[in-house]
Amino acid sequence: RRRRRRRKRLGISQAGRLALPSAARAPALQASVKEGGTMVHIGDLPEDILLDLLSLVPGRDLVLNCRLVCSQWRELVDAAALWKRKSQREGYLPPGQDRSVPDWRTFYFLCIMKRNLIKNPFAEAEWKHWTLDSNGGDKWTIENLPGAHGKEFPHPHIRKYFVTSYGLCMKHQLITLKDEGYWDELMDQTKPDIVVKDWYAARNDCGCRYKLDVRLLSADYVVLEQFNPPDVVIEQWNDAEWHEVSHTFHNYPSGVRYIYFRHGGQDTQFWAGWYGIRVTNSSVTVGPEVASGGGGEAAAGRTRNKLQHIKRQISSLAKKVLLQHLQCL
Repeated sequence: RRRRRRRKRLGISQAGRLALPSAARAPALQASVKEGGTMVHIGDLPEDILLDLLSLVPGRDLVLNCRLVCSQWRELVDAAALWKRKSQREGYLPPGQDRSVPDWRTFYFLCIMKRNLIKNPFAEAEWKHWTLDSNGGDKWTIENLPGAHGKEFPHPHIRKYFVTSYGLCMKHQLITLKDEGYWDELMDQTKPDIVVKDWYAARNDCGCRYKLDVRLLSADYVVLEQFNPPDVVIEQWNDAEWHEVSHTFHNYPSGVRYIYFRHGGQDTQFWAGWYGIRVTNSSVTVGPEVASGGGGEAAAGRTRNKLQHIKRQISSLAKKVLLQHLQCL
């Protein structure tokens, strides 16, 4: 009986493990610790170390969970320093010498959200996600690279392309920005860059025409801004090289809710079969430009060094907390 009373007083369970204090006992424990010394918990970490710890947490959890823990964490999560550090750690840096960013949190989330919003851009899923507007001549078809009288694509993972015929062939996709995670306030206030890219090529032995039309649409499908360059006409006996066309929408009007992407063309000699323009690897991205070249590898190295430093700091603090806990018992 005396042994049981002693085990209960020391907070040792029947299994022989040290029982942690319950919420009801926590104030008494804190008081007794403060009598014998300084209470140590995560809030006592230096702010720089705490920022490093928080920068390892996924951004969504920082906003939805960590920000609600206490006023100190709310201030840290709302501070630009945390999101700047998190962006640097994960290799997201603005290009050029001037790396000032008006809102580092928005910059970070735009970077991690940035992806190709065009579905099935290089025909791996055949015609899925595409709407065929015009299907003239012998209609659209899909061929494997490099194709007859063609050349390989600059990126080896691209293995297929869409090809037109002697009648006009056009297809499009309509991107709903809210469905892709870009909410109205973000598009109206931040107005992140919208970058459109497309690749086209011709057969060596036949001339053809390439068309591109990209529109930023309002909720009522009103055209707010448009990129509709002149048709590209390629002559017969060309070099069959792949060409990239690119356009960036900057500071566009408020109210953009959809992106309409349409491209295609036809051959210019009206030959039966599929001698028209070839297109593949189309892309539409929303978000800032980031510095390229070694950023990810350098960020990974910095992260490993920081983690080792943090582990040493936490280990030292954990030992101190455990000793104080045992002294309290």
